[in-house]
Amino acid sequence: MEIEKKFLIKSLPPGLGQYKKKEIEQGYLCLSPVVRIRKSNSQYILTYKSLPSGTGGGGSGVRVNNEIEAPLTKEAYEHLCEKTDGYIIKKTRYLIPLPDGHTGELDIFGGNLKGLYFIEVEFSDEEDAAGFIPPDWFGENVSDDKRYANSFLSQCGSLDVFLN
Repeated sequence: MEIEKKFLIKSLPPGLGQYKKKEIEQGYLCLSPVVRIRKSNSQYILTYKSLPSGTGGGGSGVRVNNEIEAPLTKEAYEHLCEKTDGYIIKKTRYLIPLPDGHTGELDIFGGNLKGLYFIEVEFSDEEDAAGFIPPDWFGENVSDDKRYANSFLSQCGSLDVFLN
């Protein structure tokens, strides 16, 4: 189970270079349910995500998904890249320890999404998510805004979707 909140940020935190980071590429083989392939540094992963049964899929400012991950070989990842729908997303993910003990995953996008960045925080359960107080440098909670879902972004040729 994946329980997370996604936020815009008011400003990038100082000293990004001090944090661990991952260079990520990911593409989508299916959007409903979500079937994603990802290269994270030198790891290759196939992910299946679906909404838990009986949920409407949002509206509470918290994203909850069933999530199953399986390792891929480099060759399998490269083969599946040719079969993705839309664009391959490229981003740098910074792992930022937050004062309350959570970790923020700050994504700074490249390629056709250059200029977009947001941060996600994962939680142990929905009560933990409900009690989360974001740091001052966090902006609006966009967990319920489909435009910030990576699966949606993989279908966008540019950031024009945010101008409407």
